[in-house]
Amino acid sequence: MAKKRPPRRIADPGPSDPDLDLTGTDPTGHATPDPQAPSAADIADLMRRSTGLREPYPPEAMDVPGQLPLRGFGRIPVHNVSPTVEAGRLPVKAVVDEEFTVSANVFREGHDAVGASVVLVSPRGKRHVTDMVQVEPMGLDIWEARVHAWAPGDWTMHVEAWSDAWGTWHHNAEAKLEAGIDVDLVCAEGHVLLDSAADRAAAASRPDEVEVIGRAAEALDPSRSPAEILASVVRDPAVDAAMRVYADRPLATATPAEPLKVERRRALYGSWYEFFPRSQGAHQTETGWVSGTFDSSWERLEAAAAMGFDVVYLPPIHPVGRAFRKGPNNTLDAGPDDPGSPWAIGSPDGGHDAVNPDLGTLEDFDRFVGRARELGLEVALDFALQASPDHPWVHSHPEWFTTRVDGTIAYAENPPKKYQDIYPINFDNDPEGIYHEVIRLLEFWIAHGVTIFRVDNPHTKPLNFWAWVMEQMHRDHPEVIFLAEAFTRPEMMQALAKVGFQQGYSYFVWRTEKWELEEYLHEISHDTGHYYRPNFFTNTPDINPIPLNDGNPAGFAIRAILAATMSPSWGMYSGFEICEHAPVPGREEYLNSEKYQYRPRDWSSQPNIIELVTRLNQIRREHPALQQLRDATIHRTDHDKVFAFSKRAGDDVVIVVVSLDPDWGLGAHVTFDMAALGLADDQLFEVHDELTGTDATWAREDWVELYPAQPARILRLRR
Repeated sequence: MAKKRPPRRIADPGPSDPDLDLTGTDPTGHATPDPQAPSAADIADLMRRSTGLREPYPPEAMDVPGQLPLRGFGRIPVHNVSPTVEAGRLPVKAVVDEEFTVSANVFREGHDAVGASVVLVSPRGKRHVTDMVQVEPMGLDIWEARVHAWAPGDWTMHVEAWSDAWGTWHHNAEAKLEAGIDVDLVCAEGHVLLDSAADRAAAASRPDEVEVIGRAAEALDPSRSPAEILASVVRDPAVDAAMRVYADRPLATATPAEPLKVERRRALYGSWYEFFPRSQGAHQTETGWVSGTFDSSWERLEAAAAMGFDVVYLPPIHPVGRAFRKGPNNTLDAGPDDPGSPWAIGSPDGGHDAVNPDLGTLEDFDRFVGRARELGLEVALDFALQASPDHPWVHSHPEWFTTRVDGTIAYAENPPKKYQDIYPINFDNDPEGIYHEVIRLLEFWIAHGVTIFRVDNPHTKPLNFWAWVMEQMHRDHPEVIFLAEAFTRPEMMQALAKVGFQQGYSYFVWRTEKWELEEYLHEISHDTGHYYRPNFFTNTPDINPIPLNDGNPAGFAIRAILAATMSPSWGMYSGFEICEHAPVPGREEYLNSEKYQYRPRDWSSQPNIIELVTRLNQIRREHPALQQLRDATIHRTDHDKVFAFSKRAGDDVVIVVVSLDPDWGLGAHVTFDMAALGLADDQLFEVHDELTGTDATWAREDWVELYPAQPARILRLRR
């Protein structure tokens, strides 16, 4: 295990309710000012002197001794600060109280000791300082600290390195006093440090530390024996703790401040449930189909809440166009009762700011949102920037679309698929008009209680457009969350996250083999976790996963367990819980897709995994380890169908061992990374299985047996 010195934390005064205010105390209620907090001018000067990357030096400064060349290091070199996004041009992301690791290489010339701290600066300008510790291998000069912010808003983050005057004296004093040499000089040098530290502790109103340092100053007397000085000053842990905080820190060198965007916890953690309101209560009469409505969907709201979901996501609820309306299974011959695709938005009844009359009225939607809130649910609304040929925009703003050389408006295509019922928007024709219309629409639905938007196909719109929209929303509605529905190339998915989308769909639905799951878990938790928050949907109206096409309920259980434990945000499209699976032959699409027709269901049908889904969401709520993304460890198994990993948040450790075989029972040896569990290699540990309720004692290497009826173990480590 890496050797670490306990970190020092000096908290930015924060409130008991961080969403409301920032006051003069930290979250524990104790005032803890930074005893060495420089002024804003000092910080600016530190940054100017320690790096040439933010402010070019005037030519006359290049010849001044001690000044930096343009591409030089600071007085105390700091290198490879992580995390960072686009070299500090875009913010690192976190949510309230989310812990994450900041690392850097910190070193200096000669043999004097060096120290470093991570400094978070709150939106109110308060500094929160956490000392970094050097970790193994020591020769690589790697320093780390765990930090968190407890209030939402735009923070900054930087590293400050400094000459560790106390550490240097402490090392030299121990060596010289043990040898009995230079005792007078050691004491004299120590008094200089102790006296200045006492003044600093007094200025910070820390009487206990003043007393500890004062006793050390009295004991640092050359007339006493070196052994007495060693025991009462050099090796006294109370003295060392006080001096680590209040001793001089000369030659301070700050890296450039980088943005840190801190958002509410739903941006990271939540369980999502998607359903079509038009199918809830839909029924056939002698004259044809009758659509479900917002009012008839309350039962599904209650079911989602009972299963423990946090968010209900609705496909577009707007009027659906008649022109080229699609029929069942995406056919071109829709009948008079066929509802069409809800993504073909717009008709004479209105556009993106209207409600489909088949679903009810805007007042009905408001009641629906109110009922969701009563049940503890947030409503996520689909935001699809496209139009049917009947949309009012087509007549009032034809310039917002692409006109082909034959004079017709281009419809959406993804060859060989054609979407004759959808016109894409051309964002280059009238960007100012389109941009402000988008903001108007978002403001409209926010005013009606929508707090989350699932954005359809954002990767087909310009990135600079999304950057502008996300900045406006962050400024005016920082509580609103955007999920990017972009199953596309990694660079685009990651870029959407970097410019402001709080969450993005993921490749989870296609990661089925053990090696794929291991690689993907490592990627999302360690490589991209500081800006990309994946939402692990098990299925979508567009994706009927091929491995589930046989309908085996064990397969559905395995995918639900993986999604709910690997990612802090996960979701399912309704029907998954009753193992709905009939595919279009040879394709990962649902036969009789709800995208094109009504689909009322028997929610009590068998088989189903409703009880398992409910328990998974309960386990997630009970375990902070499953509510975070960045601290995940993969453990070795000797079977290619057994996947094991753990997640940790403070003292909460959850171990997940999953069979990837829905058809056969199997067994495997699991070898745990004990350091990741916070245990010694030879230590036995007690676990409680959150799925079965059983207890067991495990060791570093142990045996696990899994069956289709019990395909996973979700183990809470007992301390």
